[in-house]
Amino acid sequence: MSHPTLPSTASERGIRVALIFALAAERLSAFYEHGQWFTEAQGATLAADWLSRSKRQIPLQERRALSALSDTLARQVQGSVSREAGLYITHEMMEALDPNYESDTAKTLMAECERLLDADSAD
Repeated sequence: MSHPTLPSTASERGIRVALIFALAAERLSAFYEHGQWFTEAQGATLAADWLSRSKRQIPLQERRALSALSDTLARQVQGSVSREAGLYITHEMMEALDPNYESDTAKTLMAECERLLDADSAD
């Protein structure tokens, strides 16, 4: 499993967007490799692991909310494209966990992560 690193210069909002993206990538990868979806709790635990590597913390309730948003995005992707396209998108997202990897697909999905976070914050 990939382990994204969160830059120490990232804003709080940027960290949350990046977590949604990374969790969605991991969810899609698990779905296409094993036919299973992560639970909200599994996503929240994975987020805590990633955050701890950069000595950051987000409360459990918020990690669960971010996990739920990543689930929404992952299921939207899976439900709207063919299996082959889903595998390609998942590959691009996983590669994009490396900040040196450039991908228009990943940039588009990162923007969707921002939109989801903003919509959730407005509720």
